[in-house]
Amino acid sequence: MMNPLLLLSAVILFVLNPTPTPGPTPQEPTPAPAAASTNPVKPTPDSQAKAKKLYAIDCLMCHGEKGDGKTDIAKDMQLSLDDWTDPKSLAGKPDQALFDVIRNGKGKMPAEEAGRAKDDVVWNLVIYIRTFSQPGAAPPAGHY
Repeated sequence: MMNPLLLLSAVILFVLNPTPTPGPTPQEPTPAPAAASTNPVKPTPDSQAKAKKLYAIDCLMCHGEKGDGKTDIAKDMQLSLDDWTDPKSLAGKPDQALFDVIRNGKGKMPAEEAGRAKDDVVWNLVIYIRTFSQPGAAPPAGHY
């Protein structure tokens, strides 16, 4: 008599106590869609003004007003930044590589998140950065 009662109790516990079901498996973060391998935007005065403003807000403090990377913050953080006023510093870097570093960050440089700057703004920022090595092409970033 004891065995059927134990068996019934075990069945009731099994039915009433739901077995843990595995939750959704954690997913790897979805990588951002790959941007075009060449810069897909054509600069306009308005798009370059937006890029200049973004540079002044997010880049200037480390990379400098002229893009030479010689700032007190860069020195204090012991950063060795490219001198964008020298055409050779960007000569071997395709726009896609610059876009990726801006979008994803690198080392101590934070990423420029899509919520802060859409892809077309970042592509225009790449164009703006390249103007630092062209004499007279870009006014200093701090002046509007």
